[in-house]
Amino acid sequence: MKKLFLLLSLLCTVGATLYAQNDKKETLSEAELLKAQQAYLDSVESVMKYQTGTIQLANNLAKINIPTGFKYLNAEQANLVLTDLWGNPPSEGILGLILPANMKITEGQAYAFIIEWDEMGYVKDDDADEIDYDDLLKEMQEDAEAANEERKEAGYPTVKLVGWAAKPFYDKDRKILHWAKEIAFGETPEHTLNYNIRILGRKGVLILNAVSSMNQLSLVNKDIDKVLDIVEFTDGNKYGDFNPSADKIAAVGIGGLVAGKVLAKLGILAVIGKFFAPLLKLGKLLIVGIVAGLSAIWRFITGRRKEEETSEEAVTETTDETTEATEIVAESSDSTTDTDITETPTNKEEPQNPPV
Repeated sequence: MKKLFLLLSLLCTVGATLYAQNDKKETLSEAELLKAQQAYLDSVESVMKYQTGTIQLANNLAKINIPTGFKYLNAEQANLVLTDLWGNPPSEGILGLILPANMKITEGQAYAFIIEWDEMGYVKDDDADEIDYDDLLKEMQEDAEAANEERKEAGYPTVKLVGWAAKPFYDKDRKILHWAKEIAFGETPEHTLNYNIRILGRKGVLILNAVSSMNQLSLVNKDIDKVLDIVEFTDGNKYGDFNPSADKIAAVGIGGLVAGKVLAKLGILAVIGKFFAPLLKLGKLLIVGIVAGLSAIWRFITGRRKEEETSEEAVTETTDETTEATEIVAESSDSTTDTDITETPTNKEEPQNPPV
């Protein structure tokens, strides 16, 4: 994300320099600026590959039945959204996300349920009726405040847990826990909603976190019932399949699940506005160039990751070939030892391949 900030800053700095050298350019109106900004967001949206129907999650853990009116992005694209669009730290275990079918992931008012698996072990739920959620909220607020220094050092905004947007509720029959938090990130005036769902399984919990602005709470509440039943663990992975003599027990109970991490919806959607605002006085030709540059950045981000994956595969193949070649040489050496053929020693060295 920091690299993206740097590239955006560089584009705007170059743009400002070019404008200073030629101040006779036609002034760009705010409407034209917004149009240019939207053109970039459209280019990002165009590469998203949405899915519907039934999605089989990794390792045959569970399947998700995408409800009517929703669509799904796979794990790779979900990670791009979380880190490069919304400005969250990288996270392991992301399995995808779902969002309303009539929304674009690049819309400022879009919200999504992030899907994640945490193989923490079997979560005992015998503490569910004993938790004082008001006391727990105070502890969580103190913990969030204590972690802010580390977040700032890592380049992320501070977090303030404002309070419950929906108090925690645990459905013992369905083994589903859900609650919502109102969160303030940095100096952003608009607060963020984190609506959390935890579906308990045999070896861990499937996590669904809805990330949106607080003014969308009523919309998220309306969709919650559709989302609560979308996960179906496969046989052997259900909560009731727990084997006390073989399975790991989680270190936390229901209260510990509630006191989890938070997600932000900041990042490029806010950053674009921040960097485009000073460009209102720049010329049309310049702004077109900057938008083209932003599109190139996104292609660089997505393309770079594909190149790295291809490179890793190539290294693996080369390693396998080298291993096979070594085995052949070893077999050849053993065969030579068993024969009467001798070879006159020479001081000439064989040419070596340069190190890669």
